[in-house]
Amino acid sequence: MNKKLIILDLVCYGAIPFLIWRYGRDLTGDYWAMLLSTVPGFIYTVYRFAKERQFNIAGLFIIGSLLIGTTVDLLSGNAENMLWNQVYLGYGFAFVFLLSMMVRKPLGLYFAVDWAYLQGFRRKDSLTLFSKKGLFQWYQLVTLLFVLQGVFQNTLKAWLIYKFGVDGYDQVLIYRKISGYIFSAMIFGGFMLAGVKTNNYLKEHSSDYAAKSFVK
Repeated sequence: MNKKLIILDLVCYGAIPFLIWRYGRDLTGDYWAMLLSTVPGFIYTVYRFAKERQFNIAGLFIIGSLLIGTTVDLLSGNAENMLWNQVYLGYGFAFVFLLSMMVRKPLGLYFAVDWAYLQGFRRKDSLTLFSKKGLFQWYQLVTLLFVLQGVFQNTLKAWLIYKFGVDGYDQVLIYRKISGYIFSAMIFGGFMLAGVKTNNYLKEHSSDYAAKSFVK
């Protein structure tokens, strides 16, 4: 991720929502200020989705999550319910990642297939390669990182809500963003490690793919 995207992420997911919450709640009330604070991130994510044309499992998962999350927020009725529903939904998404591991269809693997496709590799070839013994467990591990991220961040959010209530929403924004970048770095590292293992596998086992690299 380049510096421009990092800055845009911080502004759209952190700074603007924080300002809307901090200075808008007196005008609109807690619930509407909290709801409005999610709009910049939603618009920015849809924009990134459309611009990068991620019409794949990863992109569909992001858009699906946004739509479900926004629907839950709109149906929550008040600020406290909205916060707790976000926690429950976050645990639900973590369970989806865990379930994908249990049925041996880890979402991390399919996200990697999407990335390889953007680099010019056929989905079928990548799926077959990444599923081979010696590589598959690395994509399981990456998916586990998504599970741990969901559990940690939503447990942290639940603790902050329990301790500070709705008034602690600004701290929720800050701590979730910090922990989000930490886990993003871990997940990125996991994908890079899986990519290195994949390249090593290609060199050792498949002359047909010897000239290709899955790490750019």
